[in-house]
Amino acid sequence: MSLIEKALEKMQQSQRQGTASAGPALAPAPASFAKGSTSTPRTPDVGRIVTAPPPPQGYTINLDQPGLRASGLLPPEHQARQINQQYQRIKRPLMANAFGRGGSAVRDGRVIMVASAVPGEGKTFTSINLALSLALEKEVQVILVDADLPKPHISKLLNIHHEPGLTDVLQDASLDIESVIHPTNIPALCVMPAGTRSHNATELLASERMAACVARLTSMDPNRIVLFDSPPLLLTTESQVLSHVAGQVVVVVRAGVTQQGAVLDAVSHIPEGRRVSLILNQIMADSSTNYYYYGNGNESDGADSTRAG
Repeated sequence: MSLIEKALEKMQQSQRQGTASAGPALAPAPASFAKGSTSTPRTPDVGRIVTAPPPPQGYTINLDQPGLRASGLLPPEHQARQINQQYQRIKRPLMANAFGRGGSAVRDGRVIMVASAVPGEGKTFTSINLALSLALEKEVQVILVDADLPKPHISKLLNIHHEPGLTDVLQDASLDIESVIHPTNIPALCVMPAGTRSHNATELLASERMAACVARLTSMDPNRIVLFDSPPLLLTTESQVLSHVAGQVVVVVRAGVTQQGAVLDAVSHIPEGRRVSLILNQIMADSSTNYYYYGNGNESDGADSTRAG
């Protein structure tokens, strides 16, 4: 049994116990667990829905794909098709949870947090590629938020680290959250920088202002997905408080490197009622062994073996 399978089994058992003991009025939605394989290189509704606003007035960010590929944040060209197909599979249950496709929508399911247990798992790679894949969906708008406040890699990579962003809005109630969103050359994808570095980032993310800002982001457009690139769960407290505003949490696990205990410890910091997905990253095995798994915390839906590429 692999590291991920063991983690899934223990988390599912824990979820069954937690759901059984909860009262009917307060019982959280069952957690779900998904596992997708991405063979990446080792190198680098609150209130009434209102009409969606026009695109943000900030300058357009050019997502330079050759530059992102050179930085190790997009797959090399010879692997691009294979990995893009894998992200297409990975996003399907996230989309189903967000919009209730094939069932009931998850509460706050359009707010997705991408995290990892420790650094070096491929979290930012996953955030960017997942955002690009989600933006391909018809009638879906994606906001990629750089919420890794200690190390705002996305903001620096896109040269927007000096721009007002998330922390500025949280500290200044006069700033509209929509005003710090930048459109990109990908029509359905926008980016929000981390903003000015703050010594009390945890308190800002845990504030009522943060909850109100997230609620505004999702209420402005019923087809909008807000994707947070988060710090590692075991490294900072920022990610732990950020998980309270997300309906879905994606935990990136590096194959053959991340210890099982670290995965379970990281997931234990996520509040009950969130849909938790695991992405097994940097699989070096032959593509015929790659597979995708999706289950619901109460009973296994089984494994769907797939060939990538």
